[in-house]
Amino acid sequence: MTTSPDQRTPDSAPDQHGQDGLVTEHAADQRPPEPRAAGTRTAEPLAPEQGARGADTRTPKQRRPGAAPAPAAAGSAAAPRDLPRWVRWTVLPLLVLVPLGYVIISAQQSRESGESKQQEAASRHMTFGYYPSALQQRIYEMPIPYGAAHVGYLETNSWDTSVLYTQFTTTAGGLDTFLAKVGTSREALHAGASDISASQARAAGWTFTGPGPWTGISMHKPGDKPDHAITVDLHDPDVPTVYVVSTVNFQHGFRGN
Repeated sequence: MTTSPDQRTPDSAPDQHGQDGLVTEHAADQRPPEPRAAGTRTAEPLAPEQGARGADTRTPKQRRPGAAPAPAAAGSAAAPRDLPRWVRWTVLPLLVLVPLGYVIISAQQSRESGESKQQEAASRHMTFGYYPSALQQRIYEMPIPYGAAHVGYLETNSWDTSVLYTQFTTTAGGLDTFLAKVGTSREALHAGASDISASQARAAGWTFTGPGPWTGISMHKPGDKPDHAITVDLHDPDVPTVYVVSTVNFQHGFRGN
């Protein structure tokens, strides 16, 4: 059964708009690409792997239990933490007291060094106003009489020899007592001041140039006994001055040459 165009229903009319749309889309697909200007780049979509590298978008529940958290940005540094009060009260005083302690110790050592140098310089000269110690008098057999005046002594030591230089002024009785204790007497003294050598006199700072008379004796003792070189100034017989060099020679078994 044929129908005329006038007898067709509205629904059976051809869809002109639909056909036009299909033709338009087909023409758009066949349209040539538009030319691009030189130097321009088209935006390219990021690959899924590249997008994942930028940041960790996983939630804390999706991360592995042992995985470390993502590092913080460089600009978001943590604020410095205040030190405990006990640290401040302990460290700060130490920073002040330790250098101060070093300064005090250095000053004390410098002072002791200066005093030791003074003592060393003084030990090269005769010391007056003091008796040799009891130990020195015993080792060198130097029995200084009681009440002696102008007492002075000097001790020198080397690797094999120790020498005690002593001088004092005593009475006539004190001289006899001293000579008896060292094993001699006034009668054994001979004239002259040659028993103490020039080098020994120079070491002690002695000069035997007075008017005298001068007498003396040299005694070499065996064994562990020290040697004695004695010179006596009898310018005033009642107040004689005695000079003694007592030598202990370790190399020869306490026996000097």
